[in-house]
Amino acid sequence: MTRFEELAWDQLSAHALYEALALRQRVFVVEQDCVYLDADGKDRIARHLFAWEGAQLVAYARLLPEGARFPERSIGRVVVAPEARGRGLARALMERAIASIRTAHGPVPIALSAQAHLEGFYTSLGFARTSAVYDEDGIPHVDMRNDA
Repeated sequence: MTRFEELAWDQLSAHALYEALALRQRVFVVEQDCVYLDADGKDRIARHLFAWEGAQLVAYARLLPEGARFPERSIGRVVVAPEARGRGLARALMERAIASIRTAHGPVPIALSAQAHLEGFYTSLGFARTSAVYDEDGIPHVDMRNDA
């Protein structure tokens, strides 16, 4: 059974923060062979959405306020643990993230920077491309926005 939890910076336990950073580094740095600064200073202003199965973090996303990355509110650092993929966790996580933002702020636009190969997934969630493909840390990305 997956349990979702959304926390602000000052609500994070050392355990939750460690698990989030470890999963992000495991996938974005090691698996994708991408050296970049994950600790970018935005975690303190973000809300953190966790998907837990028992004590194991299986998926995570970061919800950022307006102006942190884009003029709009945005979702980033969307990640699913390799052993938990193929079970719909990314979709469930994103649906929760979108609902959380819209519940708190109304029908506001939401932006994200998607790895280009995941554009179809994000399109299925109501996002539309707003940029050409660009390189971010050696990985093709596109900016996308959901105005629904």
